[in-house]
Amino acid sequence: MPGPPFPSVTEDSVTWRVDDADGRLGSVRLWTDFDLGRTDFSRVEGGWELEVGRDRLPPVDRLEYLLEETGDGRTVMRTDPANPHQVGGAFGDHSVVLLGYHEPAWLRLQAEEGSRADLAVETAVGPVHVQLWSPAGRDPDEPLPLLLSHDGPEMDHLGELTRFVGVMTALHEVQGSGGIPPVRVGLLAPGPRDERYAADDAYADALCGTVVPALLAQTPTVGRPVLMGQSLGAVAALHAEWRHPGTFGGLLLQSGSFFTPDLDGHEDHHGGWGSITGFVAEVHAATRAPIALPVGVVHGSAEENAANNRLLAESLRGLGLDVAVGEVRDGHTWTCWRDLLDPWLVTILDAAGRAS
Repeated sequence: MPGPPFPSVTEDSVTWRVDDADGRLGSVRLWTDFDLGRTDFSRVEGGWELEVGRDRLPPVDRLEYLLEETGDGRTVMRTDPANPHQVGGAFGDHSVVLLGYHEPAWLRLQAEEGSRADLAVETAVGPVHVQLWSPAGRDPDEPLPLLLSHDGPEMDHLGELTRFVGVMTALHEVQGSGGIPPVRVGLLAPGPRDERYAADDAYADALCGTVVPALLAQTPTVGRPVLMGQSLGAVAALHAEWRHPGTFGGLLLQSGSFFTPDLDGHEDHHGGWGSITGFVAEVHAATRAPIALPVGVVHGSAEENAANNRLLAESLRGLGLDVAVGEVRDGHTWTCWRDLLDPWLVTILDAAGRAS
């Protein structure tokens, strides 16, 4: 008779099991982005097991992880063969243990795939590649609002951005309210990401002075574009508007790496540490905002950036900006950023549309 499925989740604990009937493995360890304390598996009959109390887990409804296995003279990181739940990521697939997680309702809805066109804009910092997505059935000459996304290809593939926009557009057209009106999406490829997105003035100049004007010249647009970004991409989004006020009609900042020395000293090895912390300090020290637009500051409940995001939202509100804040019970993951699209991207697009 088969035993219980693994991972086994109860009210008190989560138990993982790795089969190893032939004794090939010398050790097994659970790897996650979170510090759970000691996560070495113990050898049991026919394999290895690890039990972790729920009180040791972070405040999340889903936990991404890998297994670190040592055997035959080598160590490998792999997904959990006993767990059918996996998710893609920038560094490969991860297994996921579900702790009461429910996917957003919009994922159960369908929308027609739109059309895509690839563009390359030459700038002073090198080419910036953009894939322009347009909703299905729209005339290419019809003026529409424009949403730009840093890390756009990844946010589309792993965060399902254009699928979300397509579903929300279909809802709006069927119901006449709710969702979002048709919008085009520009998926900005990062290029040398750590350099461009680390509050870099040259990239901000290129984005606002060359890329955005080139897109507006080619694409009939209503109002000013909305810009969104994740992690470093969120820093680059706020920095670009701060340096070039009025370029954008709204910002959605997802889990921004808004480092401060007090909260994020462990990140001081990052190549962009000085430029990022310098810009963030400038924002916190400001007594007058050079920008005036709706801003969303959203993040995962358990990620390291939660504290600096809350602090940034407080500073922006203190400057009189309209700031929407939100979080979901997750970490610094693409699924987290996907799940933050509803309602916060809808909120920012709506606010930007009303202001245009």
